[in-house]
Amino acid sequence: MLNFIKMHGLGNDFIMVEDLKEKLSEQLLSKLAVELCDRKFGIGADGLVLILPSTKADIRMRIFNPDGSEPEMCGNAIRCFGKLAWEEGLVTKTNITVETLAGIIKPQLTLKGDDIEAIRVDMGEPILKRENIPMSGPGTSPVIAEEITINSGQGFKFTAVSMGNPHCIIFVDDVEDVPLIQWGPELEKHNLFPRKTNVEFVQVLTPEHVKMRVWERGAGETLACGTGACATAVASILNDKTGRKVKVSLAHGDLDIEWSEDDNRIYMTGPATKVFTGQVKI
Repeated sequence: MLNFIKMHGLGNDFIMVEDLKEKLSEQLLSKLAVELCDRKFGIGADGLVLILPSTKADIRMRIFNPDGSEPEMCGNAIRCFGKLAWEEGLVTKTNITVETLAGIIKPQLTLKGDDIEAIRVDMGEPILKRENIPMSGPGTSPVIAEEITINSGQGFKFTAVSMGNPHCIIFVDDVEDVPLIQWGPELEKHNLFPRKTNVEFVQVLTPEHVKMRVWERGAGETLACGTGACATAVASILNDKTGRKVKVSLAHGDLDIEWSEDDNRIYMTGPATKVFTGQVKI
């Protein structure tokens, strides 16, 4: 039997599994993610998250999408991961270092008594060079308001940002009018993005506040995306639509994002919620 904890960050939900002794075989993980994340025949989630030992940080996180692919990072998952590691006694400090495929990520827990009130995460510096996002095509300069056309003939202006994983950000007048299920898959698999991409449609409400919908690479439409919120804030600033502190509203709540002028790093603050615990036969 496999013990798990179900958690979510603003509705972006995850099956959290502690595997500090690394008993789960590498060959099993992708298949396990597909089966467990299925919302009709499994537990149901936007991702399977493994809590693992690390030789580089306090602890290590791996995440698998519902299609079995392994992304570099997930902002909502890292907040859930930090909360769980603290509450389960896997770490004893509130400033945590977590090894991920996107590098060392640093959640900072804000406590109110014995409870975690919020999690602020140092998400690192945004990656803006074209080849490092990665994107095809010549040049190394940032991709800001570049044109892209999908197979249906619909054209957009997009900004590309990597937060350890690639994002394509498109500004629209009303995010609720966007046919995300139609446009999302075409943009995700566009040949400009050799490793596919996450897609964010963004509506600017004020110079301090934007609204976002997301199509996640390997997962489809989700209720929230932490790295997407960070990439959205960066794109909003690069396009002179907001200041360096941005509230990003998602379907079930807000994330506060800051692009610091002092160290060029992105800081994300938001909640994480434990839903239930259980066991599943594998």
